[in-house]
Amino acid sequence: MPPKRKRRRGFGRVRKLPSGRYQARYPGPDGVLRPADRTFATVADADLWLARKRVEIEEGRWLDPEQGRTTVEDWGARWLASVAPQLKHKTQASYRSLINSRINPALGGRELSSLRPITVAEWVAQMKRDGLSASRIRQAYRVLSQIMASAVDNGLIPASPCRGVRLPRMPQTEPHILTPLEASRIVRHAAAPHDLLIALLAFAGLRVGEAFALRRGDIDVSGRLVLVDENLAEANGALVFDTPKSHQKRAVTLAPSLVKRLAAYLDGLPGGDDALLFTNRFGRPLRYNQWRKAHFDPAVSAAGLTDVTPHDLRASHGSWVADRYGVMTAAHRLGHSNASVTTRHYARPIAGRDAEVATASDSWLMGHDSTRGAREGHDSDPAGEDGPSSGS
Repeated sequence: MPPKRKRRRGFGRVRKLPSGRYQARYPGPDGVLRPADRTFATVADADLWLARKRVEIEEGRWLDPEQGRTTVEDWGARWLASVAPQLKHKTQASYRSLINSRINPALGGRELSSLRPITVAEWVAQMKRDGLSASRIRQAYRVLSQIMASAVDNGLIPASPCRGVRLPRMPQTEPHILTPLEASRIVRHAAAPHDLLIALLAFAGLRVGEAFALRRGDIDVSGRLVLVDENLAEANGALVFDTPKSHQKRAVTLAPSLVKRLAAYLDGLPGGDDALLFTNRFGRPLRYNQWRKAHFDPAVSAAGLTDVTPHDLRASHGSWVADRYGVMTAAHRLGHSNASVTTRHYARPIAGRDAEVATASDSWLMGHDSTRGAREGHDSDPAGEDGPSSGS
């Protein structure tokens, strides 16, 4: 009887190792013969693995295992260099700091393909044990997640390990919503010209960095407008002028009384249209911590108030406007591209409104609307959305 002919394998090769186990090797799309990532107990197991690898290649799902051996540190540096031109300077500095201080020391030497969700979960848990704040942990995780998503998009790994990881919850902190009169008291107790800067926070809804970056040319006295097209931020101790947050430039209408005071101030301001409206005593751009300690906090104390931050004035403005003129108007004045951001972070219920609704609902129940006249009075108020600023 003639000997059996050896079956020719259609894809890949299998050989028996001295250990008695079997090694499978397969040709990638580039023709290079690569070994499987493990050995097999039987030839049948090796053949089954090769068949699956062949389908993976034919369907375009194959990833070069060599690419997955790129380290987290190397890919993170490449990723950051690719996205940096689209990021604000402050965001770039924050990402670089998180990569250097949190990601690379713990994971930088690991191969991309070696990371698993449990690896990331352990990393998050360690940061929590180290006493990092929930905010810092979530920021670090978000950066790592972007690095890993980029690795997936570029075919280095099949899936991101940043999935199913429980992150610490952010503490819920509510802004201190002031009344317009309380905000006006702060303005009145601030030294000039910082009273005008504080008025722009409270009655135009500007961010602190936007107010710090205002120049003479940004004030349109005749049109009663302030053009918000720049932001001053600190990145690693350096001051950087950039576009506003989310790149949302806007023109905001100012109250007549505020414009009048700004016009008088501009008359005595040296320099041309590029001159900054507000500087320190040396004529240099303001720094937040120094300005708050020297000018804002003393004005808050003199006004008889406590626990008020500059950002609270912006949040208060958003709440006043949203309550009286709607969230869309508030979103425009605050520079939000999406009104949901305004609702989520700034617009807060005004004290006493729930009782007003209960009183109004009684008249609705009786078949008439006692709030109609009051509402029409609001709509016809010539002060418009700048009404709260008349005392500033």
